[in-house]
Amino acid sequence: MSVLVNKNSRIIVQGFTGSEGTFHAQQMIEYGTNVVGGVTPGKGGQTHLERPVFNSVAEAVAEKQANVSIIFVPPAFAADAIMESADAGIGVIIAITEGIPVKDMMVAKHYLKQKEGVRLIGPNCPGVITPGEAKVGIMPGFVFKPGKVGIVSKSGTLTYEAADQVVKAGLGVSTAIGIGGDPIIGTSTKDAVDLLMNDPDTDGIVMIGEIGGQYEPQAARWIQANGNRKPVVGFIAGQTAPPGRRMGHAGAIIGGEEDTAEAKMRVMRDCGLIVVESPATIGEKMADAL
Repeated sequence: MSVLVNKNSRIIVQGFTGSEGTFHAQQMIEYGTNVVGGVTPGKGGQTHLERPVFNSVAEAVAEKQANVSIIFVPPAFAADAIMESADAGIGVIIAITEGIPVKDMMVAKHYLKQKEGVRLIGPNCPGVITPGEAKVGIMPGFVFKPGKVGIVSKSGTLTYEAADQVVKAGLGVSTAIGIGGDPIIGTSTKDAVDLLMNDPDTDGIVMIGEIGGQYEPQAARWIQANGNRKPVVGFIAGQTAPPGRRMGHAGAIIGGEEDTAEAKMRVMRDCGLIVVESPATIGEKMADAL
């Protein structure tokens, strides 16, 4: 079993014929992901990467029964692409695009709340991978091997590092979810942890966060309130970050005392999580916990 995506997912690429969409769609196809087509308005009826191109997501859903979309649409149009997918009945929307205007995302997130059965991952995220089944994103697939450790991360690079550490420890990954580093995202850390807590094929969870916001403390308190059912190894990036300065992601900025790495790590420890000071020990600590 897996969460969000698997070998049976029917995936379309929005922004299919653009340079980014083309490159990453090719990588996904080579990995074995079930990419059934793509969407580029005005290019419907063409073939690209031996897959059909559609003018709209609704056409792709009608003709190919697509149920997952990955978005490589420029920032100015990406929020509209998200809402178009939701309108067409796509269940899992993965927005890779970075730099979507905050105002646009406020509108899109509110719109998605009115749509039942729709989950947005991202934006500004590396995507989702269920190793050996489906890679719906920009991550290097060779790093991930099948196993029983779920990964939730705000950082793309640290997602790959965590997977590498878990695999080197003789374990493996059930599903890795990159939730994205923007101030407004669709699926929170708590939401993603909830999915993995309820996945029978996930035995432990790696939770990677960073400075800014309250996603990680909220997730930690939720884990404690739900009985710490599976071991969770946590890491917070940005332990030396100065207040008020954005570090990498748009959402990675210390705006208050609770936004610091130290404060988040303290809450996580108090809630029973296994907190590591360095990502280099993630795999080792998870192996010990399991």
